[in-house]
Amino acid sequence: MSDLRARIVWHEEPSAAQLAADLADTVAARLSEAIERSGSATIAVSGGTTPKLFFQALSRTAIDWRNVTVTLVDERFVDGASPRSNARLVRENFLRNRAAAARFEPLYRARESIADAACEASLVLARLAWPLDVVILGMGTDGHTASFFPDAADLDAILDPDAPGIVRVVEAPSAGEPRLTLTMPHLISARFMALHIEGAAKRSLIDAVLDGTATPPIAGVLEHAATRPEIYWAP
Repeated sequence: MSDLRARIVWHEEPSAAQLAADLADTVAARLSEAIERSGSATIAVSGGTTPKLFFQALSRTAIDWRNVTVTLVDERFVDGASPRSNARLVRENFLRNRAAAARFEPLYRARESIADAACEASLVLARLAWPLDVVILGMGTDGHTASFFPDAADLDAILDPDAPGIVRVVEAPSAGEPRLTLTMPHLISARFMALHIEGAAKRSLIDAVLDGTATPPIAGVLEHAATRPEIYWAP
């Protein structure tokens, strides 16, 4: 067994709906613990198609959402009305029902340049209580997570556990639009980190990562996480 496989906590359910419910219950408990401990809680979530059921399940949980701040793991440099916006995905699927009471801090800012947007987002997020209480990651079939793409020109700097700043710009051919992403140290320091994935292709890739035979960006994130990462998978 590899050292990385020994570190992680594995959760498996037979369906995406059951997996979403399981993860939602765990996250709600973690957020409630944070509120009880310090009076507030923070969570950063990912985009894509996988988290929709999780968002919907979490939005119905009975916790003190007035004291929860939600932000994003990463975002495309697109307006919040765009169908490719992670902020729009979160607003439509998560910030509803009971979770409508939560505070939302998006990464996108309507500025002339993405560098200006990253700077402003960093200033806003600097006011949060760090480390984040919960980080929910996704993973592409290329092994990227957040906006840590394998073909980013400055990948080594992106994956540096001591990288400066809170929000950084990432540009990579496979990313499409330029991206805004939380930096490596602000992800790996989370009190609870979960990787939420589905399907045989992603299972095959994550098995290779955990066995040490593949080293895409997700490998570095799992390796450097401050707490034991938890992987939630369904077929």
